[in-house]
Amino acid sequence: MDCIQCENCKQNTSTYFCIAKNQIVINENYVQNAEKSRSGWKKGEPNYETHRRKTRKEIEI
Repeated sequence: MDCIQCENCKQNTSTYFCIAKNQIVINENYVQNAEKSRSGWKKGEPNYETHRRKTRKEIEI
């Protein structure tokens, strides 16, 4: 069957539903993204304690 240009196959997902074939297809061109980095404050970073106290509304003497 001819492609109906639904663009599902062009998304970077491991599987997708092809409307023209009426089935779920495994994408062989799938590229997994790099690990997601965690943003935010972590222990050991400069000014961590100051930031923590501000968010907890503690007053620094």
